[in-house]
Amino acid sequence: MRRLLAAAALAALLPLAAYAQSDAELNKGDTNTKDIFYGGGPSQNRYSPLDKINTRNVHELVPVFAYQMSNDKAHEEQPILYQGVFYLSDSDATMAVDARTGKQLWKNVVKYPDDLAKEICCGQISRGVAVYNGVVYRNTLDDHLIAYDAKSGKELWKQTVFDYKQGYAMTGAPTVANGVLMVGIAGAEYGARDFIDGYDPKTGQRLWRTFTPACAGESGGDTWGPGDACKRGGGSTWITGSYDPELDLVYWGVGNAGSWYVGDRPGDNLYTSSVIAFHPKDGKIAWHYQFSPHEGMDFDGVNEMVLTTLKVEGKPTKVILHADRNSFFYVIDRTNGHLIQAFPFAKQNWAEKIDLKTGRPVLTQTAIDYYNGKPEALWPFFYGGKNWSPMSYSHKTGLVYINALNYGFKAAQKKQAYHAGDFYFGADFLGPVDAPDTTGGFLKAIEPLTGKVRWQQPSFIPRYAGVLTTGGGLVVTGALTGEVQIYDAANGKPLWSFHAGSGVEGQPITYELDGKQYIAITSGNGGVLTAVVNDPRLANVPRAGTLWVFGLYGSHPQAMEDTKKSGKM
Repeated sequence: MRRLLAAAALAALLPLAAYAQSDAELNKGDTNTKDIFYGGGPSQNRYSPLDKINTRNVHELVPVFAYQMSNDKAHEEQPILYQGVFYLSDSDATMAVDARTGKQLWKNVVKYPDDLAKEICCGQISRGVAVYNGVVYRNTLDDHLIAYDAKSGKELWKQTVFDYKQGYAMTGAPTVANGVLMVGIAGAEYGARDFIDGYDPKTGQRLWRTFTPACAGESGGDTWGPGDACKRGGGSTWITGSYDPELDLVYWGVGNAGSWYVGDRPGDNLYTSSVIAFHPKDGKIAWHYQFSPHEGMDFDGVNEMVLTTLKVEGKPTKVILHADRNSFFYVIDRTNGHLIQAFPFAKQNWAEKIDLKTGRPVLTQTAIDYYNGKPEALWPFFYGGKNWSPMSYSHKTGLVYINALNYGFKAAQKKQAYHAGDFYFGADFLGPVDAPDTTGGFLKAIEPLTGKVRWQQPSFIPRYAGVLTTGGGLVVTGALTGEVQIYDAANGKPLWSFHAGSGVEGQPITYELDGKQYIAITSGNGGVLTAVVNDPRLANVPRAGTLWVFGLYGSHPQAMEDTKKSGKM
């Protein structure tokens, strides 16, 4: 009887153990090839050492399954894989999918208020979930943080983060570091005062809040001039931060200041357009580096912070690699925020250079005239030299791979009154440049310490998908026209393409399951270029969300059997 009771007790514990993702697992995520966390791990390198799919056999890649998500909005999410189950979110639902069969295990639909759409700036989006200790966490567009049981999908708790009617929205993936669940928020174009929150993952109780526009009495509060401009100062935090467990520091990008009209906010306007390093237990800022002080061109500093170690002057150095919206690439010592290198990676005309001694940009006459009220043609503008789509750092080649953009725009500064919940741009948009370049963007391979471009692949319509690199020498990304694309990481040669039925804006991953390697990515148009700009070139690209999984031909027995039954083999 005792043996039976012990066996029963062990059996009861097994499901919990199977779903109990720990801090240790998260911290080792960068090297885990079977469980895939956001960004590929806390360093967000988006590199996998897997090489079973490689430059020699990638032409044999075929679809294994496609999971339809019943959502015609943007699909920029990264699927999280844990112990053979995909966890993913779109703007309207959270799902668990069997990674072997593509069968849905559970799905929870988010119910939104009818007036939500007018408070969302740039597309209805969810970029992913976090999985921790048997719980799946997601943000919602109406500013809630929800916890679901990973096995059953049962809602465990729901926390209100802020009031969406004031222009705040949540589109990024939550993350966990040192036992703290953290979330960011958007709203700079609505005059929000944005922040990063830390929560107890068990209860949903808020532990701390760090405001990103500093106000009077706070460190950096003296950089906004007189008045209360900081209270409408923007500083969105809508892209997920990275984490160094050895230093116990989180690195989170902060967005542009609000409004874009700089006359209302003299000073550097900390901590907008910056990276801040803070401890996850209390959210207190340890150091910061500001990419674009006192900017008024929508130069979000939110883009991912890629953590790696490079030899700087012969010494291994812990660094951040960051491709900013302002078209400059930065290498920063992540122990102290010291700038090591900065160079333009995309077309820009606002800065002569970044002074490596002061860390500050040297403005061009074009930028000076714009800030003094003269209409100017600016590069980059609106979308940036790189938008949200994350880059990859390959440990195999030592290069970064970036989907860079190539857009200019005419604009002028404009003073604007603030009204809660309304757009608060502070600029007149005067249309595209007179002679636009026909190339909308480039997939670029760049040396991070020199800025040398090893190769680039142009595209008429820019790519908005994330980038993945692998030990097999591959670069995986996607196109808004519907293609999943794979290139040779060494020379940029196109190796493989698959039409996914809708534009590809998702974040690719690769993983090992049952001894075989697979690649997964979501498709589905609806991001900023589609939803906000309504690019007519994408008029005939359907909107539909799908999770695609690819493997080498013959590597997935069930897929082979289904192909035989269909008569296509």
